This record gives sequence, structure tokens and C-alpha cells, in this order.
Amino acid sequence: MEAFLHGIILAFGLILPLGVQNVFVFSQGATQPNLLRALPASVTAAICDTILILLAVFGLSLIVLQFEWLRITLMTVGILFLLYMGYAIWRSKPATAHNSDALPIKKQILFALSVSLLNPHAILDTIGVIGTSALKYSGTEQMIFTIACVIISWLWFFGLTITGASFKKLDSSGKLMTIFTKCSAIFIWATACYLVSGFL
Repeated sequence: MEAFLHGIILAFGLILPLGVQNVFVFSQGATQPNLLRALPASVTAAICDTILILLAVFGLSLIVLQFEWLRITLMTVGILFLLYMGYAIWRSKPATAHNSDALPIKKQILFALSVSLLNPHAILDTIGVIGTSALKYSGTEQMIFTIACVIISWLWFFGLTITGASFKKLDSSGKLMTIFTKCSAIFIWATACYLVSGFL
């Protein structure tokens, strides 16, 4: 029970702050014509988080991030993806009865992959916090801890998608969602700039 509660609290602490991944998943719930069309983004984000959690617990990603060239490559590709994604989200329009200009499934999956796996800070947080905390447990307890983290991740992303879809219903004109979309793009560009500053 201690391992399960620890996993829940820790996962919430990591996933709750506003980040590019959360903004993107929420925006898809709000801009897609229906909830089903927004699921590729939330499912992809949840799968990526699950992979990162498993890598963190089993320590494999620690080995990968020891290579400086890999870290630099990861950050470079991540910055380029974020810049492009910000541009695509800026140009997108909320889905309404007269407009269905929302991201197609392939782009949703691609962008969800990029904000989940190409953000070095998110990866380091997962490794540093979840990976380190997992060392406290072994055997069944470690498995329970890992399962708790994964469950929270999936529930959170589905919850964000549903919240985004509910927000759209409250904003039938699409004006508020247009403002949110522009702010999301600016936030994503700001994150890319923050990553660039890490190089300088």
C-alpha cells in the first residue's frame, strides 16, 4: 500500500505542472470535432509516459543519457519539433459546426511523440525522480510502485482530453478556444527557446 500511494503522489507531482505535453493533449480535446478524434494524442502521450517510467525504474535510460552526443541530438530534434508544432497549432482553428480544421491523426501522434519523448527536461525529471524513488523498493513492491505511476499517467491524459472537450462545449463560438490555441503555440515556442538557452 505504501508503494502504491507513493507512486500515485509522485506521478501526480510530476505530471500536474503545466507543460507542453499537457497543453497539447488538452488542446486536442478542445479542437477536435469529437472526443474519439482526440484520443490518438492522449493514448500516444500515455504510452510514451509508460515507456519512460519503465525505463526510469529499470535504469536503462540512465545509460543512454551518459552519451553527450545523444543528449545534444535529442535536444536539437526536440527544439525543431517544438518550433514546428507551435507553428501548426498557431495556424489551426477550433473545430466547429462550420469548420473541421483540426490536426489529423498522424500529426496528432507525431506531435504527441515529440512532446513526450523529445523533451530532455521531462526525460531527466522522470529518471531523476521516479527512477531514484523506485530504488527504495524491490520485487513486488517496485512493481506496485511502477503500476501506480502508470495508472495515474493514463488517467491524467484521458482526463485532460475530456476536460478539453468539455471546454469546447462551453465555448460554442470558438473565440475562447482560438485565444487558448494562440497561447498554447506561444507557450510551446517559449519552451523551445528555453531549451535553446540550455545550449548557450
